[in-house]
Amino acid sequence: MAYKRIVLKLSGEALAGEQGFGLSPKVMRSVANQVKNVADLGVEIAIVVGGGNIWRGKIGHEMGMDRANADYMGMLATVMNSLALQDSLEQIGIETRVQTAIEMRQVAEPYIRRKAIRHLEKGRVVIFAAGVGNPYFSTDTTAALRAAEMEAEIILMAKNNVDGVYSADPRVDQDAVKYDELTYLDVLKEGLAVMDSTASSLCMDNDIPLLVFSIMEEGNIKRAVLGEPIGTIVRGKA
Repeated sequence: MAYKRIVLKLSGEALAGEQGFGLSPKVMRSVANQVKNVADLGVEIAIVVGGGNIWRGKIGHEMGMDRANADYMGMLATVMNSLALQDSLEQIGIETRVQTAIEMRQVAEPYIRRKAIRHLEKGRVVIFAAGVGNPYFSTDTTAALRAAEMEAEIILMAKNNVDGVYSADPRVDQDAVKYDELTYLDVLKEGLAVMDSTASSLCMDNDIPLLVFSIMEEGNIKRAVLGEPIGTIVRGKA
């Protein structure tokens, strides 16, 4: 294995599959099985889930909604996705804990760093929900922050519509070039749509590599953990 402890970043859109909203049972089963295959190798797995398949704070803000309220709604959407993913994992025998940055003890544990690390050491999958608990921060930033706190070796960013980082949107620009390797400075300078600048800076400052790959190809999470050359790797230094 190339990595012993990872943070898997799943966007809400990835969980929606081709339908683009809600949860796709097919995708949920696929993700759960892929996570199980990696957990069976002894890899410690933390997951950060987005909520864009249910609600996006940016859309609420564009509707005239208070930005903070819109973002809090987005955090609640990530909790719904996290509970659904927990259920999918536990159905196939993977012990899982959901920790939320906003306390809701009836449905999940509050986020406690030391407790999360202990869960990982015991072989449990930990799902971090509700972002960082504050508005104006994306779930990309959550993934970067939790990776630093958990001392994860890499962030695996699973996408449902692309298989890496391109110079432009490959669905629109046929001349878009796929990158095999980048630095965070490249991402920031060229404005590449990998993760927001706050998350990129946090990863760069803490020297946390990022692998962007497609979740739609079965077995890709395992390939990533084994160090096979898939997707695009982003590093702090060239």
